[in-house]
Amino acid sequence: MREFTIKENDAGQRLDKFMTKLMPRLPKSMLYKGLRKKCVRLNGRHVKDGSVQLSAGDVLDLYFKDEFFESDQGFKYVKPELDIVYEDDSILIVNKAAGIVCHADERGTEVTLVDMVKSYLYDKGEYVPSDEQTFSPALCNRLDRNTGGLVIAAKNAAALRAMNEYIRSREVKKLYMAVVEGEPKERGRLEGYAEREGKVTRIGGEGGKRVSLDYRVIARANGCSLVEVELHTGRTHQIRAQFADAGFPLSGDTKYGGHGKKFRQALWSVELRFEFPADDRLPGISGRRVRIKAPFEETFV
Repeated sequence: MREFTIKENDAGQRLDKFMTKLMPRLPKSMLYKGLRKKCVRLNGRHVKDGSVQLSAGDVLDLYFKDEFFESDQGFKYVKPELDIVYEDDSILIVNKAAGIVCHADERGTEVTLVDMVKSYLYDKGEYVPSDEQTFSPALCNRLDRNTGGLVIAAKNAAALRAMNEYIRSREVKKLYMAVVEGEPKERGRLEGYAEREGKVTRIGGEGGKRVSLDYRVIARANGCSLVEVELHTGRTHQIRAQFADAGFPLSGDTKYGGHGKKFRQALWSVELRFEFPADDRLPGISGRRVRIKAPFEETFV
């Protein structure tokens, strides 16, 4: 038997979700069998309902084999080379360089953005892995390896939940800059339905997920156009796939029909806009209008 006291970063989540993080090697079937067989006690009482929400200070007793508590993931310190454009007590916003991967991938990338964020907060004393049971600082949004720009990281669980809620409800406005091949009209809206085929997104019929973006042309030169893009949906490779489908692939984006190697894919997340109601989970940015911008010009010259 192991006993755990629920901390602030563990509170507010379902019991079964907490157990899954705490015991990553425990099969789901055994987790729910354990609940039925009275292997879980919350504040001294047997509990069978995995949807029970945990509160700070709750005492949880788990009667499972020790082997299930051995985590597959540990903290890995890396040199935190971050371009920080905003920081408060709850969140961190960094300007990710093109070529940096957000999370571990099938290539076995050794240094990821999330590792650098954790290491940075570790150096500041704001993240102590040994003090946490299931939480670690996490990214709230992600960008492709070769797309640069603004990525939000949450320092605590409450901020992570809040930011994820606002992103899902599309209350976080995201602006991008892209260089596209050709000369689209001065401004417009691209709409369609996206389907994921392996590692490529196709724009097709209504069988896929709806995608929409607005754009306006900022400048034109050498047969290419610099466009500002505002996303209304957030599908994988959406900007790349929609412009390619419209006949204007991103410069350097060979996966979607672009040419040249100078820029990789010429795409950068340049601005985030927040206008949330007062929310004590995000005290630094809620209750007011906030715009976070990242420099991008050097990327395209």
